[in-house]
Amino acid sequence: MHLSKKCSAFKVVLSALLIVALLQLIYLSFLSKFHGKQQRYRYSELFGGSGAKKNAHPEKNSRKERLRYSLSTGGIFDNSGQYRVYKNLIKSDFTTNQKPGSDPGSNVLALATHTTINNLHHLESLVERWQNPLSVAIFAHGQDVKIATALVYALSFFCPQIQALVDFHLVCLSGEMASFPEQDREHFAGLEDCTSVFSRLETHSDTYKNYAISGNVSYPNNLLRNVARGGTESSYILVIDIDMMPSADLHQQFLAMIMRREPASDEVFVLPAFEIRHARKMPATKAELVQLYQVGEVRPFYEELCPRCQAPTNYSQWVNSHVRGTGTLEVAYTLTWVDPWEPFYIGPRTVPLYDENFKQYGFNRISQACELHVAGYRFPVLSSAFVVHRGFKIQGEFHARKDEENKRNRVLFRSFKEGLKTKYPSSTRRC
Repeated sequence: MHLSKKCSAFKVVLSALLIVALLQLIYLSFLSKFHGKQQRYRYSELFGGSGAKKNAHPEKNSRKERLRYSLSTGGIFDNSGQYRVYKNLIKSDFTTNQKPGSDPGSNVLALATHTTINNLHHLESLVERWQNPLSVAIFAHGQDVKIATALVYALSFFCPQIQALVDFHLVCLSGEMASFPEQDREHFAGLEDCTSVFSRLETHSDTYKNYAISGNVSYPNNLLRNVARGGTESSYILVIDIDMMPSADLHQQFLAMIMRREPASDEVFVLPAFEIRHARKMPATKAELVQLYQVGEVRPFYEELCPRCQAPTNYSQWVNSHVRGTGTLEVAYTLTWVDPWEPFYIGPRTVPLYDENFKQYGFNRISQACELHVAGYRFPVLSSAFVVHRGFKIQGEFHARKDEENKRNRVLFRSFKEGLKTKYPSSTRRC
């Protein structure tokens, strides 16, 4: 009798466990179907198809149609005929809504940058710090053309700040074309919010070591800089690499400064450039940066690779220069360009373009700085603004052909300097 009761109790417990297990299976099946349906809806919402609700998000459908139109143009070829450029592949709300008579202060200063898809994840923190108009030129090759098109569209779709402020431009080889990414559902599954898009971009990070792009393709850095510059209507432009960070509140401080002091047409405003250990948090203010600088966690940009390239900035003078008040930006001192200085600067949109013959590593920025000097520009250094590169630049991080590229571009630079004599015949300045 006792044994029979134990068996009955065991059967009851076993039956209950089986019912619970069955309910869990049904629940998991429901979740899987729901998630799959949600993913299909998200995909159709992004890239079109029968599941999309045409009138659910008219502003996003409009964004989608603008992308389709941009792609349908086929882009334009650069001057060399080697590259295809899709200017304004995706426009920000800021650019789309700009009208004559808009607030002049809103379009004074823009940031322009360039990258491949493997560094595009840096855009998240850059937009968070900058919070103003930003123009991004992306170079993609092979399969990355399709991936870059889809992911920048997803960024503009899911990320409100990017949607509001960032203009995207795409550059690829002339024999390649970008297309609307509506046939790649399985490849883009999981893109459901801004975080998921940046997580996907993280999987593409560090694919290449600096300029070592697959297929031995040259990275056209100066073409990209010009495309990004040309993609903004702002009066002044700061051009930096995407893995660099400007000081906080720079846009607001610069606007206040030029309201107090009208800039001359022949000056560019230098931002001292630094690099920081990877593990360190990016400094927001000069006080934070100087503190890290004094303990060796921050150092001058390119200090190990080419100390002469930034030494004319005069870091000691800048670090010790007095800042009149918190939030006040002013000119600390003014410099004349000397070889081989490669300053980062805020300049009027009228400054000479970068020479697009320079590609890959070496002389791509110094050539433009050299031309500014020959053209008669002066270089005032800003008192409390700066840019910081993520990580120390060290020799071992560069690709195998760096020295070969540097040698080739050195020859090109000599020819470039000779050309400046013809371009600026009345100038007595040389570089």
